[in-house]
Amino acid sequence: MAELVFFSGTMDCGKSTLALQMDHNHRARGRRGIIFTRNDRAGAATLSSRLGLSTAAVEVHDGFDFHHHVVKLLSAGERIDYLICDEAQFFDSAQVDQLARIVDDLAIDVYTFGITTDFRTRLFPGSARLIELADRVEVLQVEALCWCGARATHNARTVGGVMVVEGAQVVVGDVVVNEDQIGYEVLCRRHHRKRMTSATSQSATLSPDVLPFDAVSPIPGQHHR
Repeated sequence: MAELVFFSGTMDCGKSTLALQMDHNHRARGRRGIIFTRNDRAGAATLSSRLGLSTAAVEVHDGFDFHHHVVKLLSAGERIDYLICDEAQFFDSAQVDQLARIVDDLAIDVYTFGITTDFRTRLFPGSARLIELADRVEVLQVEALCWCGARATHNARTVGGVMVVEGAQVVVGDVVVNEDQIGYEVLCRRHHRKRMTSATSQSATLSPDVLPFDAVSPIPGQHHR
């Protein structure tokens, strides 16, 4: 039976590389598919990996109807066995519903790839709907690492290396940027909470959290000077 699958993870964990690999594997077995993406770092109508691989794709835009697009191609005699959908966090809820309908009504496999939360640790609408509807949610096992070496679990937006927590939810950028450009960095929860990026950590004290002095209750009957 056809499936709707959501492959999720932070930036830098190999989602786009896996999307390209899955497309290659399916085509090698004689299956025919369509690749979709939105807001890829390499530009419109492109699915690209940070490893340097890329391929042409159908660019998804506001108002794009997956179901209508696929039915139109099927009606013209094209064969479609699967869809590859990268940057799926940028799809809206209605578009994810259309993907589920393609799986259920047309028996076409849909493989989606995307990050789960934004730089404020809030769910993207597309990712939230995929978690609600997907037959399977697969967390990628290639772990991205925070600058401290711990497993990265959060995406941070930076300007000149300094983490920011306000702004539009969608701003296209990459993890390798010039000074003063908007960029992104993956962090562990501790350093995301502290807003400590690889750049700002150079001048910060990396001491563990401690209780404030006045939070420690004195021992009854003991006087302090």
